[in-house]
Amino acid sequence: PDWHAFVISAIVTLVCGATLVALYRDIPDRLHPRQVFMITGLSWAVIPLFAATPLFLCHLRLSIVDALFETVSGITTTGSTVISGLDGLADDLLLWRSMLQWLGGFGMIAMAVTVMPFLRVGGMRLFRSESSEWSEKALPRARHVGKLLLNVYLTLTVLCALAYVFAGMSVFEAVNHAMTTLATGGFSTSDASLGHFNSPLIYWVAVVFMILGALPFLVYGRYWNTLNGAVFGDTQIRGFLAILALSISAMTVYLMVHAGRGFEDALTSAAVNVTSIFTTTGYATEDYQLWGALAAPVFFFLTVIGGCSGSTAGGMKVFRLQLSLIMLREQIMMLVHPSAVINRRYNGQPVGDEIFSSAVAFSFVFLSTLAVLTMLITALGVDFVTALSGTAQSMTSTGPGLGSVIGPAGNFQSLPDGAKLLLCVGMVLGRLEFLSLIVLFSPVFWRG
Repeated sequence: PDWHAFVISAIVTLVCGATLVALYRDIPDRLHPRQVFMITGLSWAVIPLFAATPLFLCHLRLSIVDALFETVSGITTTGSTVISGLDGLADDLLLWRSMLQWLGGFGMIAMAVTVMPFLRVGGMRLFRSESSEWSEKALPRARHVGKLLLNVYLTLTVLCALAYVFAGMSVFEAVNHAMTTLATGGFSTSDASLGHFNSPLIYWVAVVFMILGALPFLVYGRYWNTLNGAVFGDTQIRGFLAILALSISAMTVYLMVHAGRGFEDALTSAAVNVTSIFTTTGYATEDYQLWGALAAPVFFFLTVIGGCSGSTAGGMKVFRLQLSLIMLREQIMMLVHPSAVINRRYNGQPVGDEIFSSAVAFSFVFLSTLAVLTMLITALGVDFVTALSGTAQSMTSTGPGLGSVIGPAGNFQSLPDGAKLLLCVGMVLGRLEFLSLIVLFSPVFWRG
């Protein structure tokens, strides 16, 4: 029904894109760090502007701010929405929202594998590979890695869609949810999210593929080439799965004791909702804020931790938590043995001061940005719980916040436009690991 909105948007985008291609035909074989910073920042800032055009022109008549918010939320795989009545929304708009998340999810994987290690952002140098060198010799390797990751991403998406169909979804519902599950994005075709289906089998399919989406895709690539299961001995993956298993177990017991629910019901409910929040997907089967006082803090901190680096998941990433524990252990050892020489290793690799310094800088910027955006949003008249949880979910790409306004049972429509724009900033900053975008506003960047 909104074909004209997509045609007009396609024409506008085509004209702008063709103009840029005509003006800048020669792309250098070697990119310098400053150019990569600019390309990365501008891509994630400009693409949502074009992608928002259909939502602005369609029959919903969203405001410019609402259309931009929905699109930024989609491309950054955050999953927050300003649209209600999804059950009756036209299929073309539902599919567009899902496609944005699917494309954004792959964009995040590609960026984490090639750009972030090259830019030495937030400790991501730890995951440097040949594909992140950005030299004439490495560019063919980067293309090969990109093609391999795309094949893995497509294969997992198809498998997820087939599993959803087998579990009872229609083909259209399965395709949409497969795209947003692998992207750990959380957009759904219903206001009730996964709770609309009321099917334990669908819930467990979602759990499996949300976990797969939150694991490092380079590991899949290595497994694809070598068929060697030993690659799953990765330290970060073991840490992620351990935290997830502990959290699901704790919430299962809590639901059984506090709410008097049966084991199977409690396990299913805990598994799908905890996995959704920890992987920063944002699906919900029920309002977990009604589980009791423990649920809100547990879900909040799981949101902040997030999934693995090199995946579609957001958050601070498990490897930074593990690096923090290594630093804590080192500090305790130095208190007891001041002259000790401590061997720092992560995943079998020696870890230098550069990695730790970068991770510490990232953590400081994350917490500072969380504080600043929260205060700015509260200054616009938003209550503290909504402002804090909304900022945290935007920076970690999770989706629902806490409270009655933006919790699992609400959406972001009622927030002031200024708050929505600030949350858009938080979404982009979080997806770009903060430093790669903040550096563009540094005088040193432009002088150097």
